Parts: sequence; C-alpha cells; structure tokens
Amino acid sequence: MASERTPFDSIEGAREYVGLLREAAQKTIESVHQDIARARSESAERRVDALQLVTYKLDRLSRHLDASHRLLNDLRTLRRLILGERPGSE
Repeated sequence: MASERTPFDSIEGAREYVGLLREAAQKTIESVHQDIARARSESAERRVDALQLVTYKLDRLSRHLDASHRLLNDLRTLRRLILGERPGSE
C-alpha cells in the first residue's frame, strides 16, 4: 500500500501550507470588515457585534499562524545548519 503525500511530509511543505492558511485568514478578515461596514449601514447592531467577534477570533488565528510560520522557518534553518545544506538545495 503506497502512502499518500501530505503537505506535512516536509518542513517546507508544512511552511507552505501554513502560508496559504495565513493568506486565507487575511482575505477573510478583509471580507468580514466589509461585512461589518454593510451591517453598520443597515443598523444591524447584533450582526455588527457578531462580526466583530469573528474578526477578533480571526485575528487570534492569524497571530497563531504567523507564529507557526516563524517556527517552521526556524526549524528549516536549523535543519540546514545541522545537515550542512545550502538554501535552495532541496
């Protein structure tokens, strides 16, 4: 039985995947800001409150993804140092 490759088969793959998640979170935050503006123009205060909570949670997620991305960068650098690899030699 052949094993399927996943984005997490390597540090680089995991870093790329986390990078995509970071981009998606940022795009979603921008979209939610537009939704908040629309809800405010419609005087939908409960919706504004809910969307502000969504923004808060997405911001927290984004910070965690940023930290994960930095950690993966560090791990990649350390692996290269330990194995004597040069950047781009994968």
